[in-house]
Amino acid sequence: MTEPADTPTIDHAFTGDRRGAAHDPTYAGALSFMRRRYSKDFTGCDLVIWGVPFDLAVSNRPGTRFGPQALRRVSAIFDGDAQYPSRIDPFEHLSAVDYGDCLLPRSDLQGCAKAIEEGAAKIIASGAHLVTLGGDHFITLPLLRAHVARHGKLALVQFDAHQDTWDDGIGAISHGTFVLEAVREGLIDVERSIQIGIRTVAPRDCGIAVIDGYAAQALGVDGVVARIRQRVGHGPAYLTFDIDGLDPAFAPGTGTPVAGGLSSAQGLGMVWGIRDLDFRGMDVVEVSPPYDHADATAIAGAAVAQHYIQALALKKMG
Repeated sequence: MTEPADTPTIDHAFTGDRRGAAHDPTYAGALSFMRRRYSKDFTGCDLVIWGVPFDLAVSNRPGTRFGPQALRRVSAIFDGDAQYPSRIDPFEHLSAVDYGDCLLPRSDLQGCAKAIEEGAAKIIASGAHLVTLGGDHFITLPLLRAHVARHGKLALVQFDAHQDTWDDGIGAISHGTFVLEAVREGLIDVERSIQIGIRTVAPRDCGIAVIDGYAAQALGVDGVVARIRQRVGHGPAYLTFDIDGLDPAFAPGTGTPVAGGLSSAQGLGMVWGIRDLDFRGMDVVEVSPPYDHADATAIAGAAVAQHYIQALALKKMG
């Protein structure tokens, strides 16, 4: 039974409605993402948030399987308030649930890819908008497969230190190859796609525009936003935010940190600056709590998702 809106409650993740603010103490209560109600029923939802705790495709430090837990935990800081910078409670306008995590088969990497794709496809087929908490960056490949099956080929907007276009062979399970695989499969509209914050050298760009780390600093937030908007245009797109797009000073808790990246303020400002693009889904990936300090990385990752959710609410408001 759901309590009346004016009745103080705790554990909103179990007791609350799909809409409206929660008022659990920040330090207590069940830790869903932004205190959304846990539910396997997403009928009629505008938004579904789920986790994909997968880190079996990393090339360096593991630990991103714990990313969804950390992102949910730190998101409690957003509880019950109007959100910055929109100044609205997004859940007054969005019916949303936290669907929990994707169940991944042990010892079956191809089975993991299939489980992610099928789980995402089921949610997307309902008409709900899907926000995914990762997990290493491989998960974006099966997520793209599910989104493209519903929406057609998508522009990719990727914040990252790496282009992820290495070639480990067709069908490889690797967080460094997902972009190349997606291009090979025809999932990405390369002429409208762009990567921001790149600070490594990959063997190919696959026709995708690149704003590297130094260029991003020179352009600033407004300049990068203008470049993204010009590249993507008005067509459908997918946003993937690898937390290592941020400098390790702001996001130490990641598997393959690279110096010289964006600040958290710059990254969030860029995401906010493109809030009206036609995004059909998004993910935040590569948050690795074992290497984090004071939850800095998880806080940044949760804020990226929170900014995106605010943008969805603004679109719903018209």
